[in-house]
Amino acid sequence: MYALNYVKARSLEEAARMLASHPEAKVLAGGMTLVPTLKQRLARPSHLVDILQLAELRGIAAKGGRLSIGAASRHDDVATSVVVKKAIPALAELAGLIGDPQVRNMGTIGGSLANNDPAADYPAAVLGLGATVFTNRREIAADEFFQGLFATALEEGEIITRVVFAVPKRAAYAKFHHPASGYAMAGVFIALTRDGVRVAVTGAGPGVFRWKAAESALSKSLEPSALEGAALDASELNQDIHASRDYRANLVRVMAKRALAKLSGKK
Repeated sequence: MYALNYVKARSLEEAARMLASHPEAKVLAGGMTLVPTLKQRLARPSHLVDILQLAELRGIAAKGGRLSIGAASRHDDVATSVVVKKAIPALAELAGLIGDPQVRNMGTIGGSLANNDPAADYPAAVLGLGATVFTNRREIAADEFFQGLFATALEEGEIITRVVFAVPKRAAYAKFHHPASGYAMAGVFIALTRDGVRVAVTGAGPGVFRWKAAESALSKSLEPSALEGAALDASELNQDIHASRDYRANLVRVMAKRALAKLSGKK
């Protein structure tokens, strides 16, 4: 690691000032991506601004059909929260599938969304549920937030403060995880919302995306057979040493059917 300055922010306002004053500064929360990046000397920030302890970024609450989760909430906080389990059980289940116990006890929802790893789990839930990402400057709809490989709508110095989900009628998530990393090789989140069916896919492509053909098919029938005719262009999916594009396309269909089984109460 290179030499740098560590600052423990005392407030969200102080953190924002530090980022504005030091263009090369980086925000530190759980550090699950940033710290390994620093160790590999792939980044050289001038300052690390620690925001994990800020009360403004914590808290999980449900009210008026909405679930609000503070950006500094750890994955384990979400996975074990009675409030989350009651409001959106699929979200609690998803959080419990992230990485391993060490990662779940340090990583945060805000950090995961800001990083937008193409194989991360949370983006599927946020996009699938049509959530809203709140920052220290504005609110961003999920459909506008994710912009491809490690890219988001966040501007320089912008900090995620919380994520707000509209509680769906039902939702489910199914994931085929990489046996070593725990990341999703394909993960599908299906939500039955008041505006219709939403299907979000992570792990299979260069970024999380909505499978619109599946949404259209499932709006007519929630039977797994409805997915057989749903178009999915394998040429737009990832291919690497772990899986070919065609294999990932098949995984997406399989995970979607598993999510549908959960929606119907089947295992």
